[in-house]
Amino acid sequence: MSVPAVALPGRLTLVSRVSAYVALTKPRIIELLLITTLPTMILAKGGLPDVWLMVATLLGGALAAGGANAINMYVDRDIDKLMHRTRNRPLVTGVIAPGNALAFAVTLEVVAFAELWAWVNLLSAVLAVSATLFYVFIYTLWLKRTSKQNIVIGGAAGAMPVLVGWAAVTDSLAWAPVVLFGVIFLWTPPHFWALAFKYKDDYEAASVPMMPVVATFRRTAMEIMAYTLAMVAMTFVLAPVAHLGLLYVVAAGVLGAGFIALAARLWVQETPKASMQLFSYSITYLTLLFVVMAVDVFITH
Repeated sequence: MSVPAVALPGRLTLVSRVSAYVALTKPRIIELLLITTLPTMILAKGGLPDVWLMVATLLGGALAAGGANAINMYVDRDIDKLMHRTRNRPLVTGVIAPGNALAFAVTLEVVAFAELWAWVNLLSAVLAVSATLFYVFIYTLWLKRTSKQNIVIGGAAGAMPVLVGWAAVTDSLAWAPVVLFGVIFLWTPPHFWALAFKYKDDYEAASVPMMPVVATFRRTAMEIMAYTLAMVAMTFVLAPVAHLGLLYVVAAGVLGAGFIALAARLWVQETPKASMQLFSYSITYLTLLFVVMAVDVFITH
């Protein structure tokens, strides 16, 4: 009986190897970060910024986020092999050697800083790399394995792109991007804990103290509702601070009501299906909120 051949790392095609390195950067997460960056730039400008500035900012942000995600995979490779959701990542399967992955990640960060400094401004470069340092040292290396508040505090890294986008346009910061930072910061726990409900067994197997692992379902659902209500309230604070109009206010209300309704359903039903519905909606919510914000800018400014 013949044994199927195993594709060794050294025998990978160029496309497969490139795909593995791209996977290290977690492209789907980068997409979400960029979705918040561009509308923030439009808000900061009061219209459409220079095309080259948008391209340069998004490129630098993507490189910085990709480097941070790759470092996260490097650090977490020991627990990734214990979780069903992450067991096919390149460092777990051996497609990429750990040393190569770390070198790749650091290179992305260096290039990101240099690119943003050269083509955008120093403030945006510092903010982008600061987000990486926070994500790696505060979240990945410290909080993720030690505290049930890991994703709450660590979520600050994911909220940084709005500061980068604003700084790219104005070379300064103001209250509007700070409020946007608050919106994403408050959005992160409901978004991530909803996903963690489904993969509770994974996190438990890896001894990662995500809220659904260390707290009851009801307690976690209560926390999700509390953060959801605070997030929706923060979206309304943005309207007067950023001088947004009726379109944004109505959209924030409708989208927020949907988020609250799904959080309430999760509280009542306590099922993986309800949690994944909330998780999926949270992505749609953030995307539409920022898109409407950008559209409102063109109407009201």
